[in-house]
Amino acid sequence: MKTCDISIQNISKIEGHADLDVKVRDGKVEKVTLAFTDNKRFFTQAIRGQSVETLPQAVARICGTCSIAHTMCCIEAIERALGVEVSEQAKLLKKLTMYGMMIRDHALHIYLFTLPDVFGKDSVLDFEGDEAQYLKDSFDVKRAGNKLSTIVAGRAVHAPFPVVGGFANIPDVKELKALIPELKLAREKVMKVLGIYAKAKVNYVRETNFVALSGKEFNFLGDYILTSDGDKIEEKDYHAHLDKVVLPYSQAVGYEFEDDTYMLGALARLNLNKKLLHPNTKKDCAKYLQKFPSNNIFLNNLAQGIEIVHSIDHSIEIIQNLKLKPEEPPKLKYNDCTGVGVIEAPRGILYYLLDLKKDGTVKAGRIITPTQQNQINMELDIKQLVQQEFDKRVGGSGEVGRVDKGFGGRGRDRRVGKSFGGGLSREDKEAIQYEMEKLIRAYDPCISCAVHFLKVNWT
Repeated sequence: MKTCDISIQNISKIEGHADLDVKVRDGKVEKVTLAFTDNKRFFTQAIRGQSVETLPQAVARICGTCSIAHTMCCIEAIERALGVEVSEQAKLLKKLTMYGMMIRDHALHIYLFTLPDVFGKDSVLDFEGDEAQYLKDSFDVKRAGNKLSTIVAGRAVHAPFPVVGGFANIPDVKELKALIPELKLAREKVMKVLGIYAKAKVNYVRETNFVALSGKEFNFLGDYILTSDGDKIEEKDYHAHLDKVVLPYSQAVGYEFEDDTYMLGALARLNLNKKLLHPNTKKDCAKYLQKFPSNNIFLNNLAQGIEIVHSIDHSIEIIQNLKLKPEEPPKLKYNDCTGVGVIEAPRGILYYLLDLKKDGTVKAGRIITPTQQNQINMELDIKQLVQQEFDKRVGGSGEVGRVDKGFGGRGRDRRVGKSFGGGLSREDKEAIQYEMEKLIRAYDPCISCAVHFLKVNWT
């Protein structure tokens, strides 16, 4: 009987913990459930009654890794609700703020959490020889992003300077220009790691829909929402296209887009917007951009690396031409109103809807995070992956299968052993678990996914 249950306990997620259960019966994967077990933090209730002036800093505490994304999305929703016009200078500073976050966040993921998968290593601490240089490079890249965010927004995490209508503090242009050499050095480092990801022979292909912000240029604030079908949707109408899916095994709800699953994130952005990248990025990343559009989820890592290059290129261009002057954020006039904010967080579209009261407080709100929106798509990808791996190991003669040593033939030897009685050997189980880990990490659902990863109980 080709039957087994795979239970992965306590996958650490961006908003708590998660469990993964896979049910295989008669050689067929019948069910995959990705349960967010600690996601009920009630932040949509917690924001009720909050002052509009303090709300952007309050919601930043929802997430430590992309706190800036929550701040910026909240600010955008308030600005649209109150009809606040933002100056061109403030728009440029917003872009720089987002670029700093993307450089820092993407670097952490592609260097520290998924690069070990490419080299077939458990951790960056196992890097040796030439591999160790990538760990050192990660610090240079991440430092450049942190400094950009700190100079422009006040801090790399929980940035205090962005406010409704502008910035509470205007950065020193000289300090920004002094950062350009560090940004250029970080760019050199990233270009090297792109080549490693481009050569990685990891293939998680499944036909799916992609959704991302788009506009006149490639940035993470966008003008409208674009889909794989070429449909353009106004940001204020985004929620009308989403279908909430109650997942009885999970504390978080899932979402479908027009009755179908979909993927958000860097892969979606590159698939739909690669022509909008900075000219220098398109020139130097041309051979890598040929891989897009793609349905290979593992290429989400390569897409993040390309986004770092773009973020650096556009930041340098903005800084070189930047002329700043003191600006006072506008005085806010409150009324009963509603506003929608939609931006691209590192992992995809972040949505805020805020109902405001005339006393300057929040009546109600809705916050939809990218990981919630990717949840159902992840389950389907895992289901296909496990089926393929199960067929490879148990569906045939039970002969010894492949050796998975990662890119370049190095790293851990995960040789597939014989299957006795149509079941899975210990080596089979470890190999399937490892493939699931790599797939989930490729989605980049949260920083801690790769740190506290997976304990599997096989029954």
